[in-house]
Amino acid sequence: MRYDVLFFEALGEENAHLREELEKAKQAGLLPEDLRFLITTDTLQAYLAAHPETELPKILSTKTHSVLPEEWLKGEKKSVITRSAGYDHFERYASIANITSLREYCVNAVAETALKFVFCTCGNLNEYTVNAEKFERNSGKSFREITGRRAVVFGCGRIGRRIYELCRGVGLETVAVDLRRRELEKEYGDVVFAEKDEVFDADVILCAMNYTASPESRFYNAGYFSEDYLSRFGNRPVFINVTRGEIAPEGGIWDLYRKGKLFGLGLDVFGHEAKTVPLLRGEKEPENEDEKAVKEIVQAALGRTENVYVQPHQAFNSDKAALDKAVETVRHLTAYYKNGGAGFDSQLPYYQ
Repeated sequence: MRYDVLFFEALGEENAHLREELEKAKQAGLLPEDLRFLITTDTLQAYLAAHPETELPKILSTKTHSVLPEEWLKGEKKSVITRSAGYDHFERYASIANITSLREYCVNAVAETALKFVFCTCGNLNEYTVNAEKFERNSGKSFREITGRRAVVFGCGRIGRRIYELCRGVGLETVAVDLRRRELEKEYGDVVFAEKDEVFDADVILCAMNYTASPESRFYNAGYFSEDYLSRFGNRPVFINVTRGEIAPEGGIWDLYRKGKLFGLGLDVFGHEAKTVPLLRGEKEPENEDEKAVKEIVQAALGRTENVYVQPHQAFNSDKAALDKAVETVRHLTAYYKNGGAGFDSQLPYYQ
């Protein structure tokens, strides 16, 4: 059977929500009544390996683990909806294909995760829960009250803006750092911005930056939070990363934590996550300092021996986000059909 659109890597609740939203759009006349679609949990490459006879349509939807066939990208311009907030895995194709991503679906989910890490790290949660086993009240370290302390949010897009609002709402004196400061000051009006070298008095550092992998881009930020840069913060801040691990190499942040230069860590993400899975499952040994640090950080978090908290890249996975992901995906698809297959209403490059 030939399909009009294929959806890959549709897992759990997202799979069902996609079906529901596609049917709603068809009934509303926003999509063709006879739209032929397939939704699968497989990656694109795994599906093609199992079904080599498949003829790919002009539009596909994937997440971050699918690989676009180079042959498919040739000829007539193709279109891709990547169902993630990030888009660095496909940005190299922006000049030859229509690429769009989901920029709304996980805003609250990721922002609330960031705030959860703020309370865990500043609150010394691991030590306090361990002390509860023996109801030890006399030897515990004091937790840090956050009211009046200073937070800095790096990356003030939709997610960063929401993190900024939540931090302000709980009493943190919050500023934002973003290369697009001039544009965003006009757009937001109510966000206080600072330069990256003006925030070394921060008590809480939050990474909400979208990862830009292309060295040619002015937004390139691989290794942005280097050990040298973070060592210049003077208040033993907590460091929280909820977007991409490649922005903050683990070897550096773990070294600073062990030296007492960071008060705590909250990580939802790790660099090069495809290698993280076999590493944590004991299927491979660490190959560099970052991988060694990842293993030690996770062990410390699970053992509750340090003021360190981790998640397996699940900040986006709230009940509301799963539905929002499907809604926004179908919105992009309806725009594609409204535009006669020429592209999406919003697509890369988002910023010049």
